[in-house]
Amino acid sequence: MAIRWGNYYPTPFYDELIRVRNKPRNAAQDLCDYLKQLSDSEISEFKTASTTAIQVMGITFTVYTEEEGSIDRAWPFDIIPRIIPRKEWEQVEEGLKQRVKALNMFINDLYNEQQVVKDNIIPESILEHSKNFLPECRGITPPHGIWAHICGSDLVRDENGTIYVLEDNLRVPSGVSYMLENRHVMKRVFPDMFEKYNILPIDDYPSQLYDMLSDMSPRKVEQPEIVVLTPGIFNSAYFEHAYLAQQMGAELVVGSDLVVDEDDIVYMRTVEGLSRVDVVYRRIDDAFLDPEAFKEDSMLGVPGLLRAWKAGNVGLVNAPGAGVADDKVVYAFVPDLIRYYLNEEPLIPNVPTYKCINKDERDYVIDNIEKMVVKPANESGGYGMLIGPHATKAEREKFVRLIRRDPRNYVAQPMLLLSTAPTLIDTKVEPRHLDLRPFILSGKHTSVTMGGLTRVAMRKGSTVVNSSQGGGSKDTWIVDTEEN
Repeated sequence: MAIRWGNYYPTPFYDELIRVRNKPRNAAQDLCDYLKQLSDSEISEFKTASTTAIQVMGITFTVYTEEEGSIDRAWPFDIIPRIIPRKEWEQVEEGLKQRVKALNMFINDLYNEQQVVKDNIIPESILEHSKNFLPECRGITPPHGIWAHICGSDLVRDENGTIYVLEDNLRVPSGVSYMLENRHVMKRVFPDMFEKYNILPIDDYPSQLYDMLSDMSPRKVEQPEIVVLTPGIFNSAYFEHAYLAQQMGAELVVGSDLVVDEDDIVYMRTVEGLSRVDVVYRRIDDAFLDPEAFKEDSMLGVPGLLRAWKAGNVGLVNAPGAGVADDKVVYAFVPDLIRYYLNEEPLIPNVPTYKCINKDERDYVIDNIEKMVVKPANESGGYGMLIGPHATKAEREKFVRLIRRDPRNYVAQPMLLLSTAPTLIDTKVEPRHLDLRPFILSGKHTSVTMGGLTRVAMRKGSTVVNSSQGGGSKDTWIVDTEEN
């Protein structure tokens, strides 16, 4: 038999499925028993079935290389799911709602009274040097005070099983389509397991997204016109843009498909003429969104779109400027923001974070850089960071220079022993590190996906989970089972 749990050693890491050697966690017992019975040929058949399903369903992502440019690749997927008991997930869900509520209050405050700065909760210097603070948005309060309607907060678990928020993604968070498609693939590969387990559903996300977008319509019509604004087919997340538009029955458009008239009304060009647009779910970065207001040479955006939004004639999701809270330096202050705005203690802690703008913390980071993960304030996708324990001396020295040159641009965190999960490598299971990105929708109401996108570092010993850098993914099961 290919899978022998007695030979699986996750120690010293917390493992999502295996409690100690040869002893699955309660929620994973049935799954582990089932997998143990499979032969090499059956495992190969299941892996082939998942690969075929991914190809047939056209699930791809785009990577960029200097040698070959943009390349579409099949979505990397592991057929062993991650399992989280519902009772534990409900606590995570409340923590995420708390966090997003405070973040939206913070963003609205920054673009209006800036009381958080006046009260010295956040230093004014952070705001002054924020790349994502848009002065053009000053004085605006969107409907319901929501700026980040869709948030993807990355969660990790340490060696003790404690869950932390690693970072927040509030600009144009991606990955939810892969979460949905992972489930479709698993239902094709393991239909029997969905009859045996009480796995909570996730396929209502497109309807929840549609309802939230409808709530943002300035016109109170029964079926507002919603469009998904994409940069185009060469964008790395284009599959997701097309997928979500199709699932919601919304139009997928590029910037040239939209026009703003002299009355600040947004219209979509159609074969029948101009059709008014009520809500734009934009998947374009702020800088390229409107050449009138931001990057003048942008060919991706819509001239006048910001005017229309400020006039209250169109809903923009996420709102321009929401990325000010996407800053990893701001992330370090989120526990303080929760206390400040909500008068509550954070339900999910941050990973301990050193702010290089503070001299004492900066000196500590530099003196201990071989133990640190150093991150730039506004990069994403795992780019531009240093993993101290795995870096060369030259790489560490380079980052010391970068930190000293621009301390505002860097934070550092101790290297966590991230949790692992059994992952199929050929026909055998080995522990691989992972994280989890749930998605939080905020409109009239706030909802959290039942689980999220589990991303896996497929390389042995690696903690970099991004698909663009060799990572894979798993289906995430929230199950109604007691955990020990």
